[in-house]
Amino acid sequence: MTDMTVSSPAVPRKRRSNWQLLMANRLAAAGLFLFGTIVVLAVLAPVLPLPNPDITDQPNRLLPPLAGGHLLGTDHLGRDILSRLIWGTQVSLIVGICATALAALFGSLIGLVAGYARGATDSILMRLVDMLMAFPYILLAIAIVAALGPGLLNALYAIAIVNIPFFARNIRGVTISIRNREFVDAARLSGKGHVAILFSEVLPNVLPVIVITMSTTVGWMILETAGLSFLGLGAQPPTSDLGSMLGQARAQLFTAPHASIIPGVMIFILVMSINLLGDGVRDVLDPRLRSGALNRPLAVTRVDRAAPPPATMANAPVLVVDNLCTGFSDGGHVAPAVRSVSFQLDRGQCLGLIGESGSGKSVTALSLMGLVASPPGVITGGGVYIDGADVLAAREQTLIGLRGNKVSYVFQDPLTTLHPLYRVGEQIAEAVTAHAAVGRRAAMARAVELMETVGIRDAAERARAYPHELSGGQRQRIGIAMALANDPDIIVADEPTTALDVTVQKRILDLLQDLRRDRGLALLLITHDFGVVAQVCDRVAVMKDGAIVEQGDTRDVLRAPRHDYTKRLIACVPEMGEGATFLDRVRPLFAEGRA
Repeated sequence: MTDMTVSSPAVPRKRRSNWQLLMANRLAAAGLFLFGTIVVLAVLAPVLPLPNPDITDQPNRLLPPLAGGHLLGTDHLGRDILSRLIWGTQVSLIVGICATALAALFGSLIGLVAGYARGATDSILMRLVDMLMAFPYILLAIAIVAALGPGLLNALYAIAIVNIPFFARNIRGVTISIRNREFVDAARLSGKGHVAILFSEVLPNVLPVIVITMSTTVGWMILETAGLSFLGLGAQPPTSDLGSMLGQARAQLFTAPHASIIPGVMIFILVMSINLLGDGVRDVLDPRLRSGALNRPLAVTRVDRAAPPPATMANAPVLVVDNLCTGFSDGGHVAPAVRSVSFQLDRGQCLGLIGESGSGKSVTALSLMGLVASPPGVITGGGVYIDGADVLAAREQTLIGLRGNKVSYVFQDPLTTLHPLYRVGEQIAEAVTAHAAVGRRAAMARAVELMETVGIRDAAERARAYPHELSGGQRQRIGIAMALANDPDIIVADEPTTALDVTVQKRILDLLQDLRRDRGLALLLITHDFGVVAQVCDRVAVMKDGAIVEQGDTRDVLRAPRHDYTKRLIACVPEMGEGATFLDRVRPLFAEGRA
């Protein structure tokens, strides 16, 4: 009897804007608030009721804060520190931003040309950049200012010059990775010249990196400018910036510490606010950072269930999935990817989990052992029972111990899951030693034995090969051998034959069938091909939009599918000799689905 589980329609969700994403980052929001306040005060300096920052008043020199009508006190010449602080901050901001813009302009141009042209042009430009990088940047800046003469404008040039290599190196690396992409080749074939390609095809893809680099280096530029002014090489009297204020007050550090502490604190706040804001801008502009994909993942998927199910289940099959719900956190919202999925699997049984791409099959499979990356993944409901125990409620070390030992995975593309720098025999042996205290020789012998089990000829010789030296079918067999390394009870095969040709696909499926019969394995086979399901699976569960819409015995579902989506999936499998009538049979079903 076929049982049905009908999903509720997905709730449409509005993607958060860049501003909302930036405000969701508390540190970036704090940096924006501090930096915005400082910028507003600096811009309004001409209209604020402040005394002239350059007028001296010797009788009122070194007044403490809140004394004599001076909110932050006076310096060694009796000048108002608050007024000098605001005007000096304005100067520091202008110099820092202008130096960053100059370094970004010339450094990015060098990086773009070198990375796109390559050859002799790349070598000459990069050797010049290397010459600049060979000197400590602050010493090089001092040398440039000494040659040009002390002054704020010369300090700006010096800081910009010593930071050009930083931009040039970063942009060159990104440009090299883009110049041979298919869309650049297409632009060449369309007749575009090199300059047009560089500025219309390459630059738009590099621009986010330039913006991110600028946002994270403005603070350092201001700090470097302050350092030159502190040494007397930057702002010259009567003009002052934060660095010169700090340098002039160092002689009174012990008699009037406020004169040096106040500009020092302002430099710290200014640089920290810009760096925090820059990190937030980087996260917003990089979609991988925005989703949390580049954050350090947790060892186990985060579990946040409002109502945890019972910890144990009596008389349960080897695997029971009960109302499993998994989503991906996007700030304060969790977008559901798997919704109330339930199925069970007994020893020696094969369950086919079938559906189109994006239906939630792989997320369901990864959720079983807490392998969905957190952040941003989170399990929000349901339970996964292995031999009657809810693994989602187990300790982290317990769940890690089950992986590869009780439950193993065979992934879709072994070339991306096998380590490219280790021999395949070593990788299988590592899977053995992860759960068994055996020596290296015994582990390698076990690895060769497993390779023979999965049908690899000359296993002892092939064990010394690297993944790239094997064919697709051989690599898939290596993945199956690793899954069998510790005699698991359950194997989750996530589309193990999708990238293989028909002949190798049949061999892999026959191998899984033989292993299931010989070892009594429970097999969860994820696929989008009903032909594979008909050949291998005892039961089938059909997924759509993150939910199971139909499940039951494979024979019953194939003979009498009850859900329209199942009918359309089955109709997509062509029959022998059908020819042009295939479209005539399929077209009405999809017309009904759209209606």
